[in-house]
Amino acid sequence: MTSIVVDAMGSDNYPTPDVEGAVMAAREYGVEIILVGDESKTRPVLDAQNPGSLPIRIVHAPEMLTMEDKGMALALKARRPDAKNSMAVGIDLVKKGEAGAFVTMGNTGAGVATSYFRLGTIKGVDLPAVAPIFPTATGSCVVLDIGANPECKPINLLQFAIMGSIYAEKVRGVKNPKVGLVSNGEEEGKGNDLVKGATPLLKNSGLNFYGNVEGKEVIGGKVDVAVTDGFTGNVMLKTAEAVGKLILDQVKVKIKSGGPLTMLGGALVKPALTSLKSLLDPSEQGAAVLLGVNGLVLIGHGRSDNVAVKSAIRLAKNAVESNMLDAIKTAIEESLKK
Repeated sequence: MTSIVVDAMGSDNYPTPDVEGAVMAAREYGVEIILVGDESKTRPVLDAQNPGSLPIRIVHAPEMLTMEDKGMALALKARRPDAKNSMAVGIDLVKKGEAGAFVTMGNTGAGVATSYFRLGTIKGVDLPAVAPIFPTATGSCVVLDIGANPECKPINLLQFAIMGSIYAEKVRGVKNPKVGLVSNGEEEGKGNDLVKGATPLLKNSGLNFYGNVEGKEVIGGKVDVAVTDGFTGNVMLKTAEAVGKLILDQVKVKIKSGGPLTMLGGALVKPALTSLKSLLDPSEQGAAVLLGVNGLVLIGHGRSDNVAVKSAIRLAKNAVESNMLDAIKTAIEESLKK
């Protein structure tokens, strides 16, 4: 049975969404759950879910990392051997082989730092990358990095492309995924020095390299994987989320203020709007995979509800059972021989 560690202290409203989502996942997906967090806070929420004989246990971690933990203070808490915060304790369980993956809805920076210091990176990978799924006109696209590394070198984008391709193929089920390089123009030769330096590396990588892509090509579904630095990726992610929310909110406002006929029309298109909301809802994917560290780590939104936590655990289960980590290691090793 696949074992997944869940950070019970991760979400903004911890531990309720984290624990409830974990119980839902244990029931629906048949996974073993290890909840890591302050047991005095976690146990009552777990008992309230009537878990019965479900394979769920709690590992006590009396401390937690928050948005206030930054810089050197965060680094020290992330790497201290005897750290008692929920992220460190949970990631150590993965490192020791007691679980296949770690899921947290906590501080992204803390999750990245703790994973980096406690797991290390895969041989041949310099920087880890956060890789969420963007909805597109034809399905979805893996975009990386979206915040872990504001400053990158061309070789980092090549490594991101290799890892993103394996993720798209092994977990997303995309055969021979097309890889795009995010730029300010489709034509080769456009872009900053980073893009221009990465282009020949990607062209000679053996990947299914599509070429440069603008944001419209990513959302239009032209590629299955889009690679960029963490600064650009983070702006893309937050802009896409804001635009999606704006559209839905404005449609609702126009329907409610448009009179009886508009209200009737709104009722008729409600199923389509519900489907659109589901497409744009972060809880459908649950979390982004942190690619490049020597273990499986997934990081979600702090505002996640129990459905998002459940979805993240499903994604973690798929990553473990598809042997994604080993496939990435093999692909990176092969790239080093070229």
